[in-house]
Amino acid sequence: MKLAILASLIAAISAFQVAPTTKPTTSLNALATKADLKALATATNPVLNYYDPLELATTTIYGESNEASIAWLRQAEIKHGRVAMAAFVGYIVQSNGIHFPGPQNMAGDLSQFSGSPPEQWDALPDAAKWQIILFVGFLEWFSESAGTHYMRGGKPGAFPKFSEHKDLVPHPVPFNLFDPFGLSNKKSDAKKERGLISEINNGRLAMIGIFGFMAEQKVDGAVPLLKGVVSHYDGEFMAPF
Repeated sequence: MKLAILASLIAAISAFQVAPTTKPTTSLNALATKADLKALATATNPVLNYYDPLELATTTIYGESNEASIAWLRQAEIKHGRVAMAAFVGYIVQSNGIHFPGPQNMAGDLSQFSGSPPEQWDALPDAAKWQIILFVGFLEWFSESAGTHYMRGGKPGAFPKFSEHKDLVPHPVPFNLFDPFGLSNKKSDAKKERGLISEINNGRLAMIGIFGFMAEQKVDGAVPLLKGVVSHYDGEFMAPF
């Protein structure tokens, strides 16, 4: 119950996002430059604006051009933001004992439904963990292999459609991963752009949120607002097995 209340408070905070006042350039759709990032930064957070203390916008990685390097970094931020949003919501859901009905293995064991989310993961059989890891690995491979790569002019954050790359999928897939029912087809470009900006902001907030949960579970009192809300965890977050 406490986690549900906390989630409501965080959702309320995230709702007070400053509306974009500056329309970003083509940085959302093509290889971006530092100038494009400045425009995008103003759109996502007019209060903070452009902030790059590590000067990542001027660096190059893997021997690539600056534009390709920026695309790689943008893809990484969008991807990690999406994972963090799923993790944050999933953490709250699992902490409140919500799960799919029935056992998760052939033995009928329900022990993996008890404890905090990381303890529930630890309780999963290795076979189940491998299924999850390999499925995520397939999605990663598919996103890097299909369509125009984001470091070669493709759109950072755009997940390729299964229906357009059937040669890479081992069997028919009835729905695409993103927008399986085509609900966004009728949205205007401006509305899609606003949605992408909101996604970046929500992803950044979710990354802070999920790390807040993890920090409090390892060090009691590390996040004062979460003290007594989440339980201590003695395991290792970064050790899947």
